[in-house]
Amino acid sequence: MKTQSTENYIEEIGRMKAEKNAIILAHYYQTDDIQDIADFVGDSLALSQKAASNNADIILFAGVKFMAETAKILAPEKKVILPDLNAGCSLADSCKPKDFEKFIKENPGRTVISYVNTSAEIKALSDIICTSSNAVQIVESLPANEKILFAPDRNLGNYILNKTGRDMIIWNGTCHVHEEFSLEAILKLKGENPSAKIIVHPECELPVRMIADFIGSTSALLQFTKNDSSTSYIIATEGGIIHQMKKINPDKIFIPAPPRDSTCGCSECSFMKLVTIEKVYNCLKNEKPEILLEKDLLIKARKPIKRMMEISEKLGL
Repeated sequence: MKTQSTENYIEEIGRMKAEKNAIILAHYYQTDDIQDIADFVGDSLALSQKAASNNADIILFAGVKFMAETAKILAPEKKVILPDLNAGCSLADSCKPKDFEKFIKENPGRTVISYVNTSAEIKALSDIICTSSNAVQIVESLPANEKILFAPDRNLGNYILNKTGRDMIIWNGTCHVHEEFSLEAILKLKGENPSAKIIVHPECELPVRMIADFIGSTSALLQFTKNDSSTSYIIATEGGIIHQMKKINPDKIFIPAPPRDSTCGCSECSFMKLVTIEKVYNCLKNEKPEILLEKDLLIKARKPIKRMMEISEKLGL
């Protein structure tokens, strides 16, 4: 239930958006109230596409820092603001530029494909960026004999490797949310809900993927629940997506898969949840914190993102 102060914030946010010609882009892992005030809610690929194509002067990114950086890279002429600069990403943090540059040098002659969950510096060292929505298709679009270096998520990398059989060397990084799902707890939930389908993000560990009825990106999981005839699902990804699933499928049941150590019964990205309505209000009011990147870094990081978007457009993704 919205409090009076929350209602006031929402009203003021709407007023300032119109006054400042601002747009709010929100990821599926944001809290319900943030998703509901956003102009556009999506996964990393859709948000990148929206950041590259809109008429706003200001982009307020309700997400984590690498997403806001991606928006700035694709729309350098716009002011990009992020409600909390501490909204980072454990996966992005697992891949430091100096270490990654050394890793590339130790494995020469490979096309470097980096997941979008990386810093601008890692993107600048890459040949192509991918998201979980298009990673398999990006890899399959390359010549069959092309040698690939993939970073940073080892679980997504191994999923791609198993799907494509390509020659890939994979960086050893993980997402703290998807790495922590409990296989035992999911199997227990399945025992209690035998008709529920288990749907899983490819960043999850292999044992969890092996028991899945469907594996896909956040948007693919959402689409699956829309098109599938089942009435209940066990969801092994960040719990924020369940808000959209319920909006599309109000009569279906969605059960969040718990992590190994859970007090709330669901798996949450603590970084995503740093963004609040009050922080969105203050961010839009003050037009800061602002995402600022060096021009040279912007240019270098834009090339592999543009290549991803060109491949995705060509493949109709």
